Amino acid sequence: MQADFRTAFVREPNSLKHHPALVLNADYRPLSYYPLSLWPWQEAVKAAFLDRVNIIAEYDHVVRSPTTEIRIPSVVVLKEFVKPQKRVAFTRFNLFLRDEFGCQYCGSKGDLTFDHVVPRARGGITSWENVVAACGRCNLKKGSKTLKQVGFSLKKPPRQPSSEELRNMGRRFPPNFLHESWVDYLYWDAELDS
Repeated sequence: MQADFRTAFVREPNSLKHHPALVLNADYRPLSYYPLSLWPWQEAVKAAFLDRVNIIAEYDHVVRSPTTEIRIPSVVVLKEFVKPQKRVAFTRFNLFLRDEFGCQYCGSKGDLTFDHVVPRARGGITSWENVVAACGRCNLKKGSKTLKQVGFSLKKPPRQPSSEELRNMGRRFPPNFLHESWVDYLYWDAELDS
């Protein structure tokens, strides 16, 4: 159920299903891990022709125009460094990622919504420190009551994550498809198999 929910939540465009290119920043790290920074092959080819990226790895497939033949890029690196954002946007996706796609009351995966720990009806605000991921069942049971009134406790206290924390959290949820040419750039700091 966990993978199904995450897949449905991300909704990758159809163009990424056929020969997507992993996009690396100028420091050879992915722009993002979750969702993984991927471009459709057409965007990667266009960026290469505009001299905005270097092609590091290619698929075995080629595309042709009347005058040119090019192997489809599988990994591209930006020529100019894109500075990662320091501020983490307060979005539903980032909230679910912070809470590891699990209900913060019962721990179940999937069918998630969000819940105000201190209900809005009781003066609670919509912020990182007061909103958590919750399954539909727990959210319905809690309603506008306090945690004490329903006997709930939180798996972990809600707080604003740093961009680095969210990036590292995203690495724990690899996509359904990983091309072999991407692995060296995604998990370069992982422990090597013996």
